Amino acid sequence: MRSILFLYLEWHFVDRPKVILEGWLNCLKFNLNYWSVPVLLKTYFSHWRRYRYSYGRGFNFSRYIEAFAFNMISRAVGAVMRTIFIFLGIAAEILILAIGIFAILFWLVLPGLLFLGLFYGFQIIF
Repeated sequence: MRSILFLYLEWHFVDRPKVILEGWLNCLKFNLNYWSVPVLLKTYFSHWRRYRYSYGRGFNFSRYIEAFAFNMISRAVGAVMRTIFIFLGIAAEILILAIGIFAILFWLVLPGLLFLGLFYGFQIIF
């Protein structure tokens, strides 16, 4: 039979950090999926919102230049917008990473803060 102190220490320093890490990794995966970073990287130079002109049948030089120019502008706009969303997704990922590191460190230091609070509280009282 184990002491309640050892059960608490195992719970606080072994069991709960595993759960916190699993939740943290789940948040990191969700964030990448939410911002669609892998999909945006795969379709980086695709047309923006699938806006594109058809070249049509036959060869008409002015229509060809017009369609080519519009399609290139659409791809450039798509690349710019995807770049913005990729950076936003990576920034959110870094923020979640920092919050997770702070949360796990805070959890591990929490018992020490409790004892320090009790110690200084008793000093103030007595």
